[in-house]
Amino acid sequence: MDGSCKHCLKWMWVACFYFEFMLVSAEFQRFQHPVKADGSLSFLVIGDWGRKGAYNQSQVALQVGENLGIDFVISTGDNFYEKGLATPYDPHFKHSFTNIYSANSLQKQWYSVLGNHDYRGDVQAQLSPILRKIDSRWLCLRSFLAYNVDMYINEHDHCLQHLSSITSPLQFFTSGGGSKAWKGDFDYLDGGGDDEIKFYYDGQGFMSVELTPTNAKIAFYDVSGDVLHSFSSNQLYYT
Repeated sequence: MDGSCKHCLKWMWVACFYFEFMLVSAEFQRFQHPVKADGSLSFLVIGDWGRKGAYNQSQVALQVGENLGIDFVISTGDNFYEKGLATPYDPHFKHSFTNIYSANSLQKQWYSVLGNHDYRGDVQAQLSPILRKIDSRWLCLRSFLAYNVDMYINEHDHCLQHLSSITSPLQFFTSGGGSKAWKGDFDYLDGGGDDEIKFYYDGQGFMSVELTPTNAKIAFYDVSGDVLHSFSSNQLYYT
């Protein structure tokens, strides 16, 4: 490891910690974040949000903004309802992103992927470098590649959820409560198959992740900023 990266953690807990994506040239571009002085790395995860502040998006954003000391934010998709962006100059971008997530603590890099609603619009609009000129925080790709991970994080389901596999060490987290949530549309489902439901909440909220060289801490918050569920692990499967 070269000197510029000697302060980076040498292992990965989740895909979001060490990003790689395939370019047209078949080369990989890597995104790395140096850790804090105490060796930790913190970020937030939010999905299913872009509704111009409606359906409690603004209220969730206020609570997201209370999380100080984060290093970056991950958007898991469905960034702009109902049909993505029409062009890179679509005012929906400012009305649902720039003007909503305006807290000083959120002026960090946002790594975003596309959800099914985003594909209903102009996909290239969200991938366009024009958006980075409008708001430098924005970075959206079709996908990020990662290997040997301990956690899988998604959206699409409009809820907050934690599943634990009984056949592997993988943990599965859903952070899809950025705005309109299911809220009673679906009943709580008992665990089945190879997964065990540790937590399920069909309201709005978001997720936080804190990583250290020896521990990972995950927490789910509701629209009021109250912690609904937390998970901690010090089992390092990939180093």
